[in-house]
Amino acid sequence: MSDASTPGEPLVHFETTRDSVAVVTLNRPEVHNAFNPDVIDMLSDIFEDLRVAEGVRAVLIAGAGKSFSAGADLAWMRAAADWTPKENRADAGDLAKMLAKLRALPQPTIALVHGPAVAGGMGLVAACDIALATKDAVFGLSEVRLGLIPAVISPYVIEAIGPRAARRYFLTGERFGADEAYRLGLVHAVVEDRQALSNLSEKIVSAILDGAPEAIHEAKKLIDHVVHKPIETVRDDTSRLIAERRASDEAKEGLSAFLEKRKPSWAKG
Repeated sequence: MSDASTPGEPLVHFETTRDSVAVVTLNRPEVHNAFNPDVIDMLSDIFEDLRVAEGVRAVLIAGAGKSFSAGADLAWMRAAADWTPKENRADAGDLAKMLAKLRALPQPTIALVHGPAVAGGMGLVAACDIALATKDAVFGLSEVRLGLIPAVISPYVIEAIGPRAARRYFLTGERFGADEAYRLGLVHAVVEDRQALSNLSEKIVSAILDGAPEAIHEAKKLIDHVVHKPIETVRDDTSRLIAERRASDEAKEGLSAFLEKRKPSWAKG
């Protein structure tokens, strides 16, 4: 894709491939795919549609041009400085709702990162289930250098990199590369270039398509249910959840397919 938007093109491009994979592409390459209220509204609407979309098995998040996303559009931030507290609260709430919708999608979400993914862009990466990056990817939380803080994205970023690393990068605003992002746990793999990124994403999507859709959704919810809780407080819940799963149509089909040495009904091929 070119490094400039074509007049009439949407700020966020959305399509569903033949393999039931939704691809959501930030499409403001001339400003490094920076967020503004229109972009946030479009993403929010897309994620709401995907939440109830039948047949969509995975969601890819990407950026057009040279960057994944440079975070907030500075023109938007300058304008927000003159808004009333009520207007600023509502505006920030829109971003928070968008990220929450992304995080809550029943489908696995995969961020495909190349170039800069900073501030809000890094938050978008952290809100995805899986993140892959090219070796030229750059991350950072530069908010303090503008007199701001990474408040709305903080739950997702801290979950991804941990509070100790957050203390460094929230406070210094330093940028860091893909290898450091991998070390911190922000991304799951680093590859050579965008072709390798595409190849790896196809491999991961193929693995997702081998899983049962409802079981994958329940597995996503399970992580949030048990994380940071003492084992004894979730023991009964986890026993109940696996018992319910064993009795589900998906589990019956999966076990039958395994015993009959065939692919289950949801798998390709």
